Amino acid sequence: MQFLTRTLPSFLVSWLLTFTLASLFHSQYVVNQLVNVGVVVGFNDRVNLTFEDWLGLLPTYGAIIAIALSFAFLVTWFIAKKLKNQGVQLFVIAGVVAFATALIAIESIMNITIIAGARGWGFYAQLLAGAVGGYVFAKLIKANKYKAEHHGF
Repeated sequence: MQFLTRTLPSFLVSWLLTFTLASLFHSQYVVNQLVNVGVVVGFNDRVNLTFEDWLGLLPTYGAIIAIALSFAFLVTWFIAKKLKNQGVQLFVIAGVVAFATALIAIESIMNITIIAGARGWGFYAQLLAGAVGGYVFAKLIKANKYKAEHHGF
């Protein structure tokens, strides 16, 4: 029951935030590359592109992120049980490792960077999205555990 009431909602919130940040970083990286070659991109175009990218990337990149984070967080869950006071740091690292592994694996297998926003400095922005996701997941899990212990939820 703990999985359905505490872990899964925490994972879904952290995944949604992580995917949204990764999609946002991707979109802005691509727009920045266009601007660098002289294309004029207005604010409305940036917003529309960002929204369309979010919707377009959700079924593919969103699923890849969900799978990568679920594996990373599961492994980290067991490690964090042994290293009790290091949970937040471990989940931040897990988020970064999940993104690095997924992006490098996809590039190695397909011999192409399918996420254009993961090239150059965009790669590090994607890792930042993973770090934020790990941080949020760790904090939500901790808050839910506290609530369960002190309020009986």
